[in-house]
Amino acid sequence: MTNPTPYQSFPNSFKRDLQAGKKLIGCWSSLSNAITTEVLGVAGFDWILLDGEHSPNDMSTYIPQLMALKDSASAPVVRPSTNNAVEIKRLLDAGFYNFLVPFVESVDEAQRAVAATRYPPQGMRGVSVSQRSNRYGTVADYFKGANEQMCVMVQIESIAGVAAARDIAALDGVDCLFVGPSDLAAGLGHLGNASHPDVQAAIASVFVAAQAVGKPAGILAPVEADARRYMAMGASLVAVGSDLGVFRAGTQALCDKYRV
Repeated sequence: MTNPTPYQSFPNSFKRDLQAGKKLIGCWSSLSNAITTEVLGVAGFDWILLDGEHSPNDMSTYIPQLMALKDSASAPVVRPSTNNAVEIKRLLDAGFYNFLVPFVESVDEAQRAVAATRYPPQGMRGVSVSQRSNRYGTVADYFKGANEQMCVMVQIESIAGVAAARDIAALDGVDCLFVGPSDLAAGLGHLGNASHPDVQAAIASVFVAAQAVGKPAGILAPVEADARRYMAMGASLVAVGSDLGVFRAGTQALCDKYRV
């Protein structure tokens, strides 16, 4: 898969592959460091999620990580801290095209997320004629094609979100429903236990809702058995681990190996 660069004048290949239902394996990145993100890119994941909700990432760390991924096969995806048009606008100008918007619970909230990524009249994105995403004003056709390049995935991670999942998935501009299993488990009264049958049933219902309107579904599943089960259930966008988890497990295993 060709990595969509911050200055692309060609179709967003990540969005194209997502819409085609291809299996896209990703990795969560929370360490907020360009070197570790570059190492993730070397591994060859289809996509890498730069997390702004549960990590210390901000604009000063996002841009170096985008630079680190520029020659990688891994498409950068960003999760803003919240469904906020101003924050999304800044991330767009920094060079992101692929968004995972957290905690979307209604059609209205999903519409706001989509609108934040589109220039008027299709949306409400603010206009800067010179920013990183259009090579500082040197991409002549940027404004003409920018809206079509945007990929918006929304996280379903509450009871209300599950109830509205099919209507959310049916919206133009929503490219994927992505389950947040931990928050969903907490909302269902099973904090820390995403394997509970109630949670698993809710996850399955989101996948079905997406499939019913021809949209892909995704999930974070750092345990291999979970990841393979969700893929068998129909998830095509699956994050199979995180830089923090890999680093924590690897360093602990190394330390334990030499303990007397």
